[in-house]
Parts: sequence; structure tokens; C-alpha cells
Amino acid sequence: MGMLTYVLSRLAGLIPVLLAVSFVSFLLIQLSPGDPAEVVIRVNALTPTPELLAETRTQLGLDKPFLARYLHWLTHALQGDLGTRHIDGKPVAEEMARALPPTLLLAGTAAVVILLCSIPAALISAFFEGSLPDVVLRTLLFVSTSFPTFWAGLLLLWLFSVHWDLLPLSGLEEPRSLILPSITLALPYISTYTRLLRGSLLEAKQQNFVLYEKTCGLRVTTILRHIFRNSLQTSLTGLGMSLPRLIAGTFVVECLFAWPGLGRLCVSAIFNRDLPVIQAYILLMGILFALFKAFMEICAALADPRMRDRGKK
Repeated sequence: MGMLTYVLSRLAGLIPVLLAVSFVSFLLIQLSPGDPAEVVIRVNALTPTPELLAETRTQLGLDKPFLARYLHWLTHALQGDLGTRHIDGKPVAEEMARALPPTLLLAGTAAVVILLCSIPAALISAFFEGSLPDVVLRTLLFVSTSFPTFWAGLLLLWLFSVHWDLLPLSGLEEPRSLILPSITLALPYISTYTRLLRGSLLEAKQQNFVLYEKTCGLRVTTILRHIFRNSLQTSLTGLGMSLPRLIAGTFVVECLFAWPGLGRLCVSAIFNRDLPVIQAYILLMGILFALFKAFMEICAALADPRMRDRGKK
């Protein structure tokens, strides 16, 4: 199976997955407690009389069958229309587009922090397996994982912003504002990715090619480079699933650091029962998970052509 054929088959397989994501995101909102028409009325400080409720349901299309509502919403969503916010009538797509770049910036910076910390830590831990550096690194990683995200963020805020006054306290005003939120977001993932990469490295160390290279007298750095390349498959898949998790998990950090991103927008929508925004957020997160998974599988196939042969069987 050629690479182009493999990529096209993976992209074609995304279509039913994305349709299922859209259906589930629409269904979850429809099953949420309360009457959406009453929510819209109360948000606008009006009294929900029977006549006003009936008129609002008609405007929202709630008087139509479920399948008709879903197809209407899906058709408009494919055109970039995700509805309007209940609280101010602004287009949801515009609000999501405004909040998405800060979230991507935060998640991308956190991903860089994860790679810069986890790859050297995994290499050192695997090279010195069972020795003091390995034990110390694994202990530090275990301790860092046990910190809840909000608590670690509060500690960093107190230490670097309040006590030492070295970094901004909140908001997105300058490049330094990225440091504390990105570190807070990356902390739980550094340990996970380090353990995953360390396990892959230790497994690759047991392969016959390592013994052959040692008997040939190759340098240690060359052998480590080959071991690292052969352990990338599992690590790439894990990293691919971590990226959408980083984006989806920013809401705690964004609320803590007053970051103007998607997570903060969604939390505000939850408190205001702004259902179109919540629905769009669920849809976007589902799409990101599906796309990143397919993208990382394609990257893994590029790194290891045997993956394409497995998909052919």
C-alpha cells in the first residue's frame, strides 16, 4: 500500500467519525436539563410567559422534529455558522475564532515545554536504568504528577508573581505572560510522556540491532540515536493524543490566569447556560481529537512503513 493510498484511506475514515462527533455533540445539548427557550428568555431578563415561550421555541426551531433540527444545524455548521450566543446575540463562530488563537498559543507552548523536559529526562533515565539518576528522575516525576493543576498554578503564581514579582500575574499582555500558564499546563504531561518514552526506549534497547551495533563498536551517541528513532512510534501516538488533551484541558489554567481562550469562554458559557457555545466547544474538541489522531498515525506510518502493511491486512 503506497503512502498516498494510506493517507487517503485515513482521511476517508475520518468522515464517519466526524459525523458521529457532530451527532453526539448535538444530542448532548438536546438532552441537557431545562428548556432552551426559557433559558434564552431569562438571560434577556424577560418573563417566560406561555406565548413568549411558544414564540421563542419557534424562533429556535425547537418545534421541529429532532432529526430535522440536527440536519439544519449540521448544514449551517458545515458553512461555518454555529448559531448565536444567548447572552448577547453574537455569532458563536466569531467568538470561537477570537478565543482559539490564545488557546492554541498556550497549548503549543506547553507542548514545547513537555518535549524539552521529557525527551532528555527519558533518555537519561533509560541510559542509566536502575541507577541513581534514574531513581531521582522518576521520583521527581512522580511528585510533579501528584500536584493538582490548580494547586501547582497557585504555587507558581504566589512564588513568581506575588513573592518575587518576576512574572505577570494574569492576562495576555506580553510574551512573559506565557511562562507560568504553559508550565502549569505542561506539568502533568511531562511525567506521562517521559514514562511512555522511557518504556519505549527500554524496549528498543532489547532489540537485536542494539547488540549488533555494540559488537560493531559504534559510538554510544549513535546507538542512542538509533534506539530513539525506533521508539518513536508509540511516543508519536501518545504525543498526538496529548495535544488535543492540552487544548481541551486549558480551561482550569485559563480561569486561573485570566487567559482569554476557549476554556474560559466555555466556563463562562456553562455558568450562563449559553448552550450554542457549549455545543460548539464540544464539537470542536471532538474534531481536534479525531484530526490529531489521524495526523499522528500518518506520521507514525512515515516513521515506520510496517504500520501501512498492518492497515492493509
